[in-house]
Amino acid sequence: MFHIVFVEPRIPPNTGNAIRTAAITGTHLHLVEPLGFTMTDAQVRRAGLDYHDMASVTVHAGLDELWSAVLPASVYAFTASGDTSYADVGYRPGDVLLFGPEPTGLADDVLSDPHVTARVRIPMLAGRRSMNLANAAAVATYEAWRQQGFAGAS
Repeated sequence: MFHIVFVEPRIPPNTGNAIRTAAITGTHLHLVEPLGFTMTDAQVRRAGLDYHDMASVTVHAGLDELWSAVLPASVYAFTASGDTSYADVGYRPGDVLLFGPEPTGLADDVLSDPHVTARVRIPMLAGRRSMNLANAAAVATYEAWRQQGFAGAS
C-alpha cells in the first residue's frame, strides 16, 4: 500500500491516531527519530486503542535509514508552502507521504532532499497555519487509497 512518514513527531496522541489510520487502511507508518515521546507512552497507547497489533509501524534512527527502507518510491512532502494540491497528485502503491513535526513542519533540508519528488499542500483558508498532523495524514492517505479504488476495503 502506502507509507506514512512522521519525521520527528512530538505529540503522542497524533502518532497514536496515525497508528489507527495505518491499521485500518493497510498503510505502513514510519517514525523518524528523535521522537518527542516513547512508543510505550500512555498517550500513544490510548490514542491507538487496540489497533497497535494490527498496524505496521517502524521507527528509524534517521532519514538515511528511512530512505533505505522505502526507496525507490515517489516521496510527497506535505507542507503549507507546497506548490501542488495533494488532490492533484496521481498516487501509486508504495508512494511515501512525508510529514514534519508539530508545530514546525518539515525542515528546509528535508524539503530540499533529492529523494523528495514534490512538495504538496492540503488547501486551507487564508491565514491559517496548518492542519493537525494526524488529520493531515488521514486526509492524504484516504485520497491516495481512493485513487486505488479503496483496494482491499470491505
